[in-house]
Amino acid sequence: MTQVRVGAVQAEPGWVDLAASVAKTIALIQEAGAKGINVLGFPEVWIPGYLWTMWTGSVVDNMELMHQYIANSLRRDSPEMRSIQQAVKEAGLFIVLGHSERDGGSLYMAQSFINPAGEIVHHRRKIKPTHVERSIWGEGQAESLQTVVDSPFGRIGGLNCWEHLQPLLRFYEYSQGVQIHVASWPPEFPAPKGLKWPFHETDVASRNASQFFAIEGQAFVLVCTQVVKEESLQKQNLTQGGVIQAPGGGFSAIFGPDGACLVEASSGSEECILEAEIDLQDIDYAKAMIDTVGHYSRPDLLSLKVNTQTANKAKMSKALGSFVEKAKAIKNGPSKFTSTAVEGSRLIPSRTKDAEFQFRVDASHYDEKTKRLNVALQVNSQAKSPVLKD
Repeated sequence: MTQVRVGAVQAEPGWVDLAASVAKTIALIQEAGAKGINVLGFPEVWIPGYLWTMWTGSVVDNMELMHQYIANSLRRDSPEMRSIQQAVKEAGLFIVLGHSERDGGSLYMAQSFINPAGEIVHHRRKIKPTHVERSIWGEGQAESLQTVVDSPFGRIGGLNCWEHLQPLLRFYEYSQGVQIHVASWPPEFPAPKGLKWPFHETDVASRNASQFFAIEGQAFVLVCTQVVKEESLQKQNLTQGGVIQAPGGGFSAIFGPDGACLVEASSGSEECILEAEIDLQDIDYAKAMIDTVGHYSRPDLLSLKVNTQTANKAKMSKALGSFVEKAKAIKNGPSKFTSTAVEGSRLIPSRTKDAEFQFRVDASHYDEKTKRLNVALQVNSQAKSPVLKD
């Protein structure tokens, strides 16, 4: 299938209201399905909205609002997400959903890739939240470097906001063969008058960055953005003026693989789904002239090194791993367990004469429920090898 109908959302979120945000998401999915759209992109943290007050207000001023924001962020495995998945399945399209993901006590700027069967086929997080965003959201790990997945409508990719300004991340997405890219953005505004403010933090600059992705990566790009209305400012702890210019914030567009603008919204305050009919074979016109990861590259001179190993929150050292193997062999001890926990300096009656490790373990400290073996370790200073090395 090379003929695809794509859509880019430009709309106002249900600010700091999970139920309202999910309801509006489902309504947009249903609208897109009725219009025959195959691929639909949503803005960055569309659920429950991107709060500009993190830039304009103080931590003290925003304390209660951020408390509410955490409570209204979306869990990946939740009834709310499943209702969105069901809507996608009924509409028969593919979406890239931007949302503030709650995982335990932490938040992440996430994108969920949901296929026409309603399955989350990929889930990634912004690998480096921008500036003050890092006071709210955590960082994505190695699994988030995968930004492209297969679909019945081509290879679909996605990045959040200033991830489009990370050249190595862009290059890695190009190498994954992206054809349709969802550029998820928060609301951005024109350069404010009479205020020192960097141009790269404006709607025009963000739109230009998205367009450059299309040119550099030879991909169709769906620019998806949020709208801020004046009546919503109070709920976001914002005031009119300066950087904030409501109604506004939207700059959605759809670009072709040569960077040509195929359609764009009429104004930054308009709520709509931008639509375009595209032909994936048109990518070849651009690729024939510039293939950034193919004939127009020089891997013998310049190449990219990528770490695809996800960091673990808790990792067993090689020395402790060897130690655990010894513990398995202890008479009357448990024969099967999946992980260990070190109990500081508290010693358990010894059942070994190992002069190197001098560890002490007892089967009574094996927890059947958690399948964990609690172990105490003491280095014998008289042993020939008193230092444990990874």
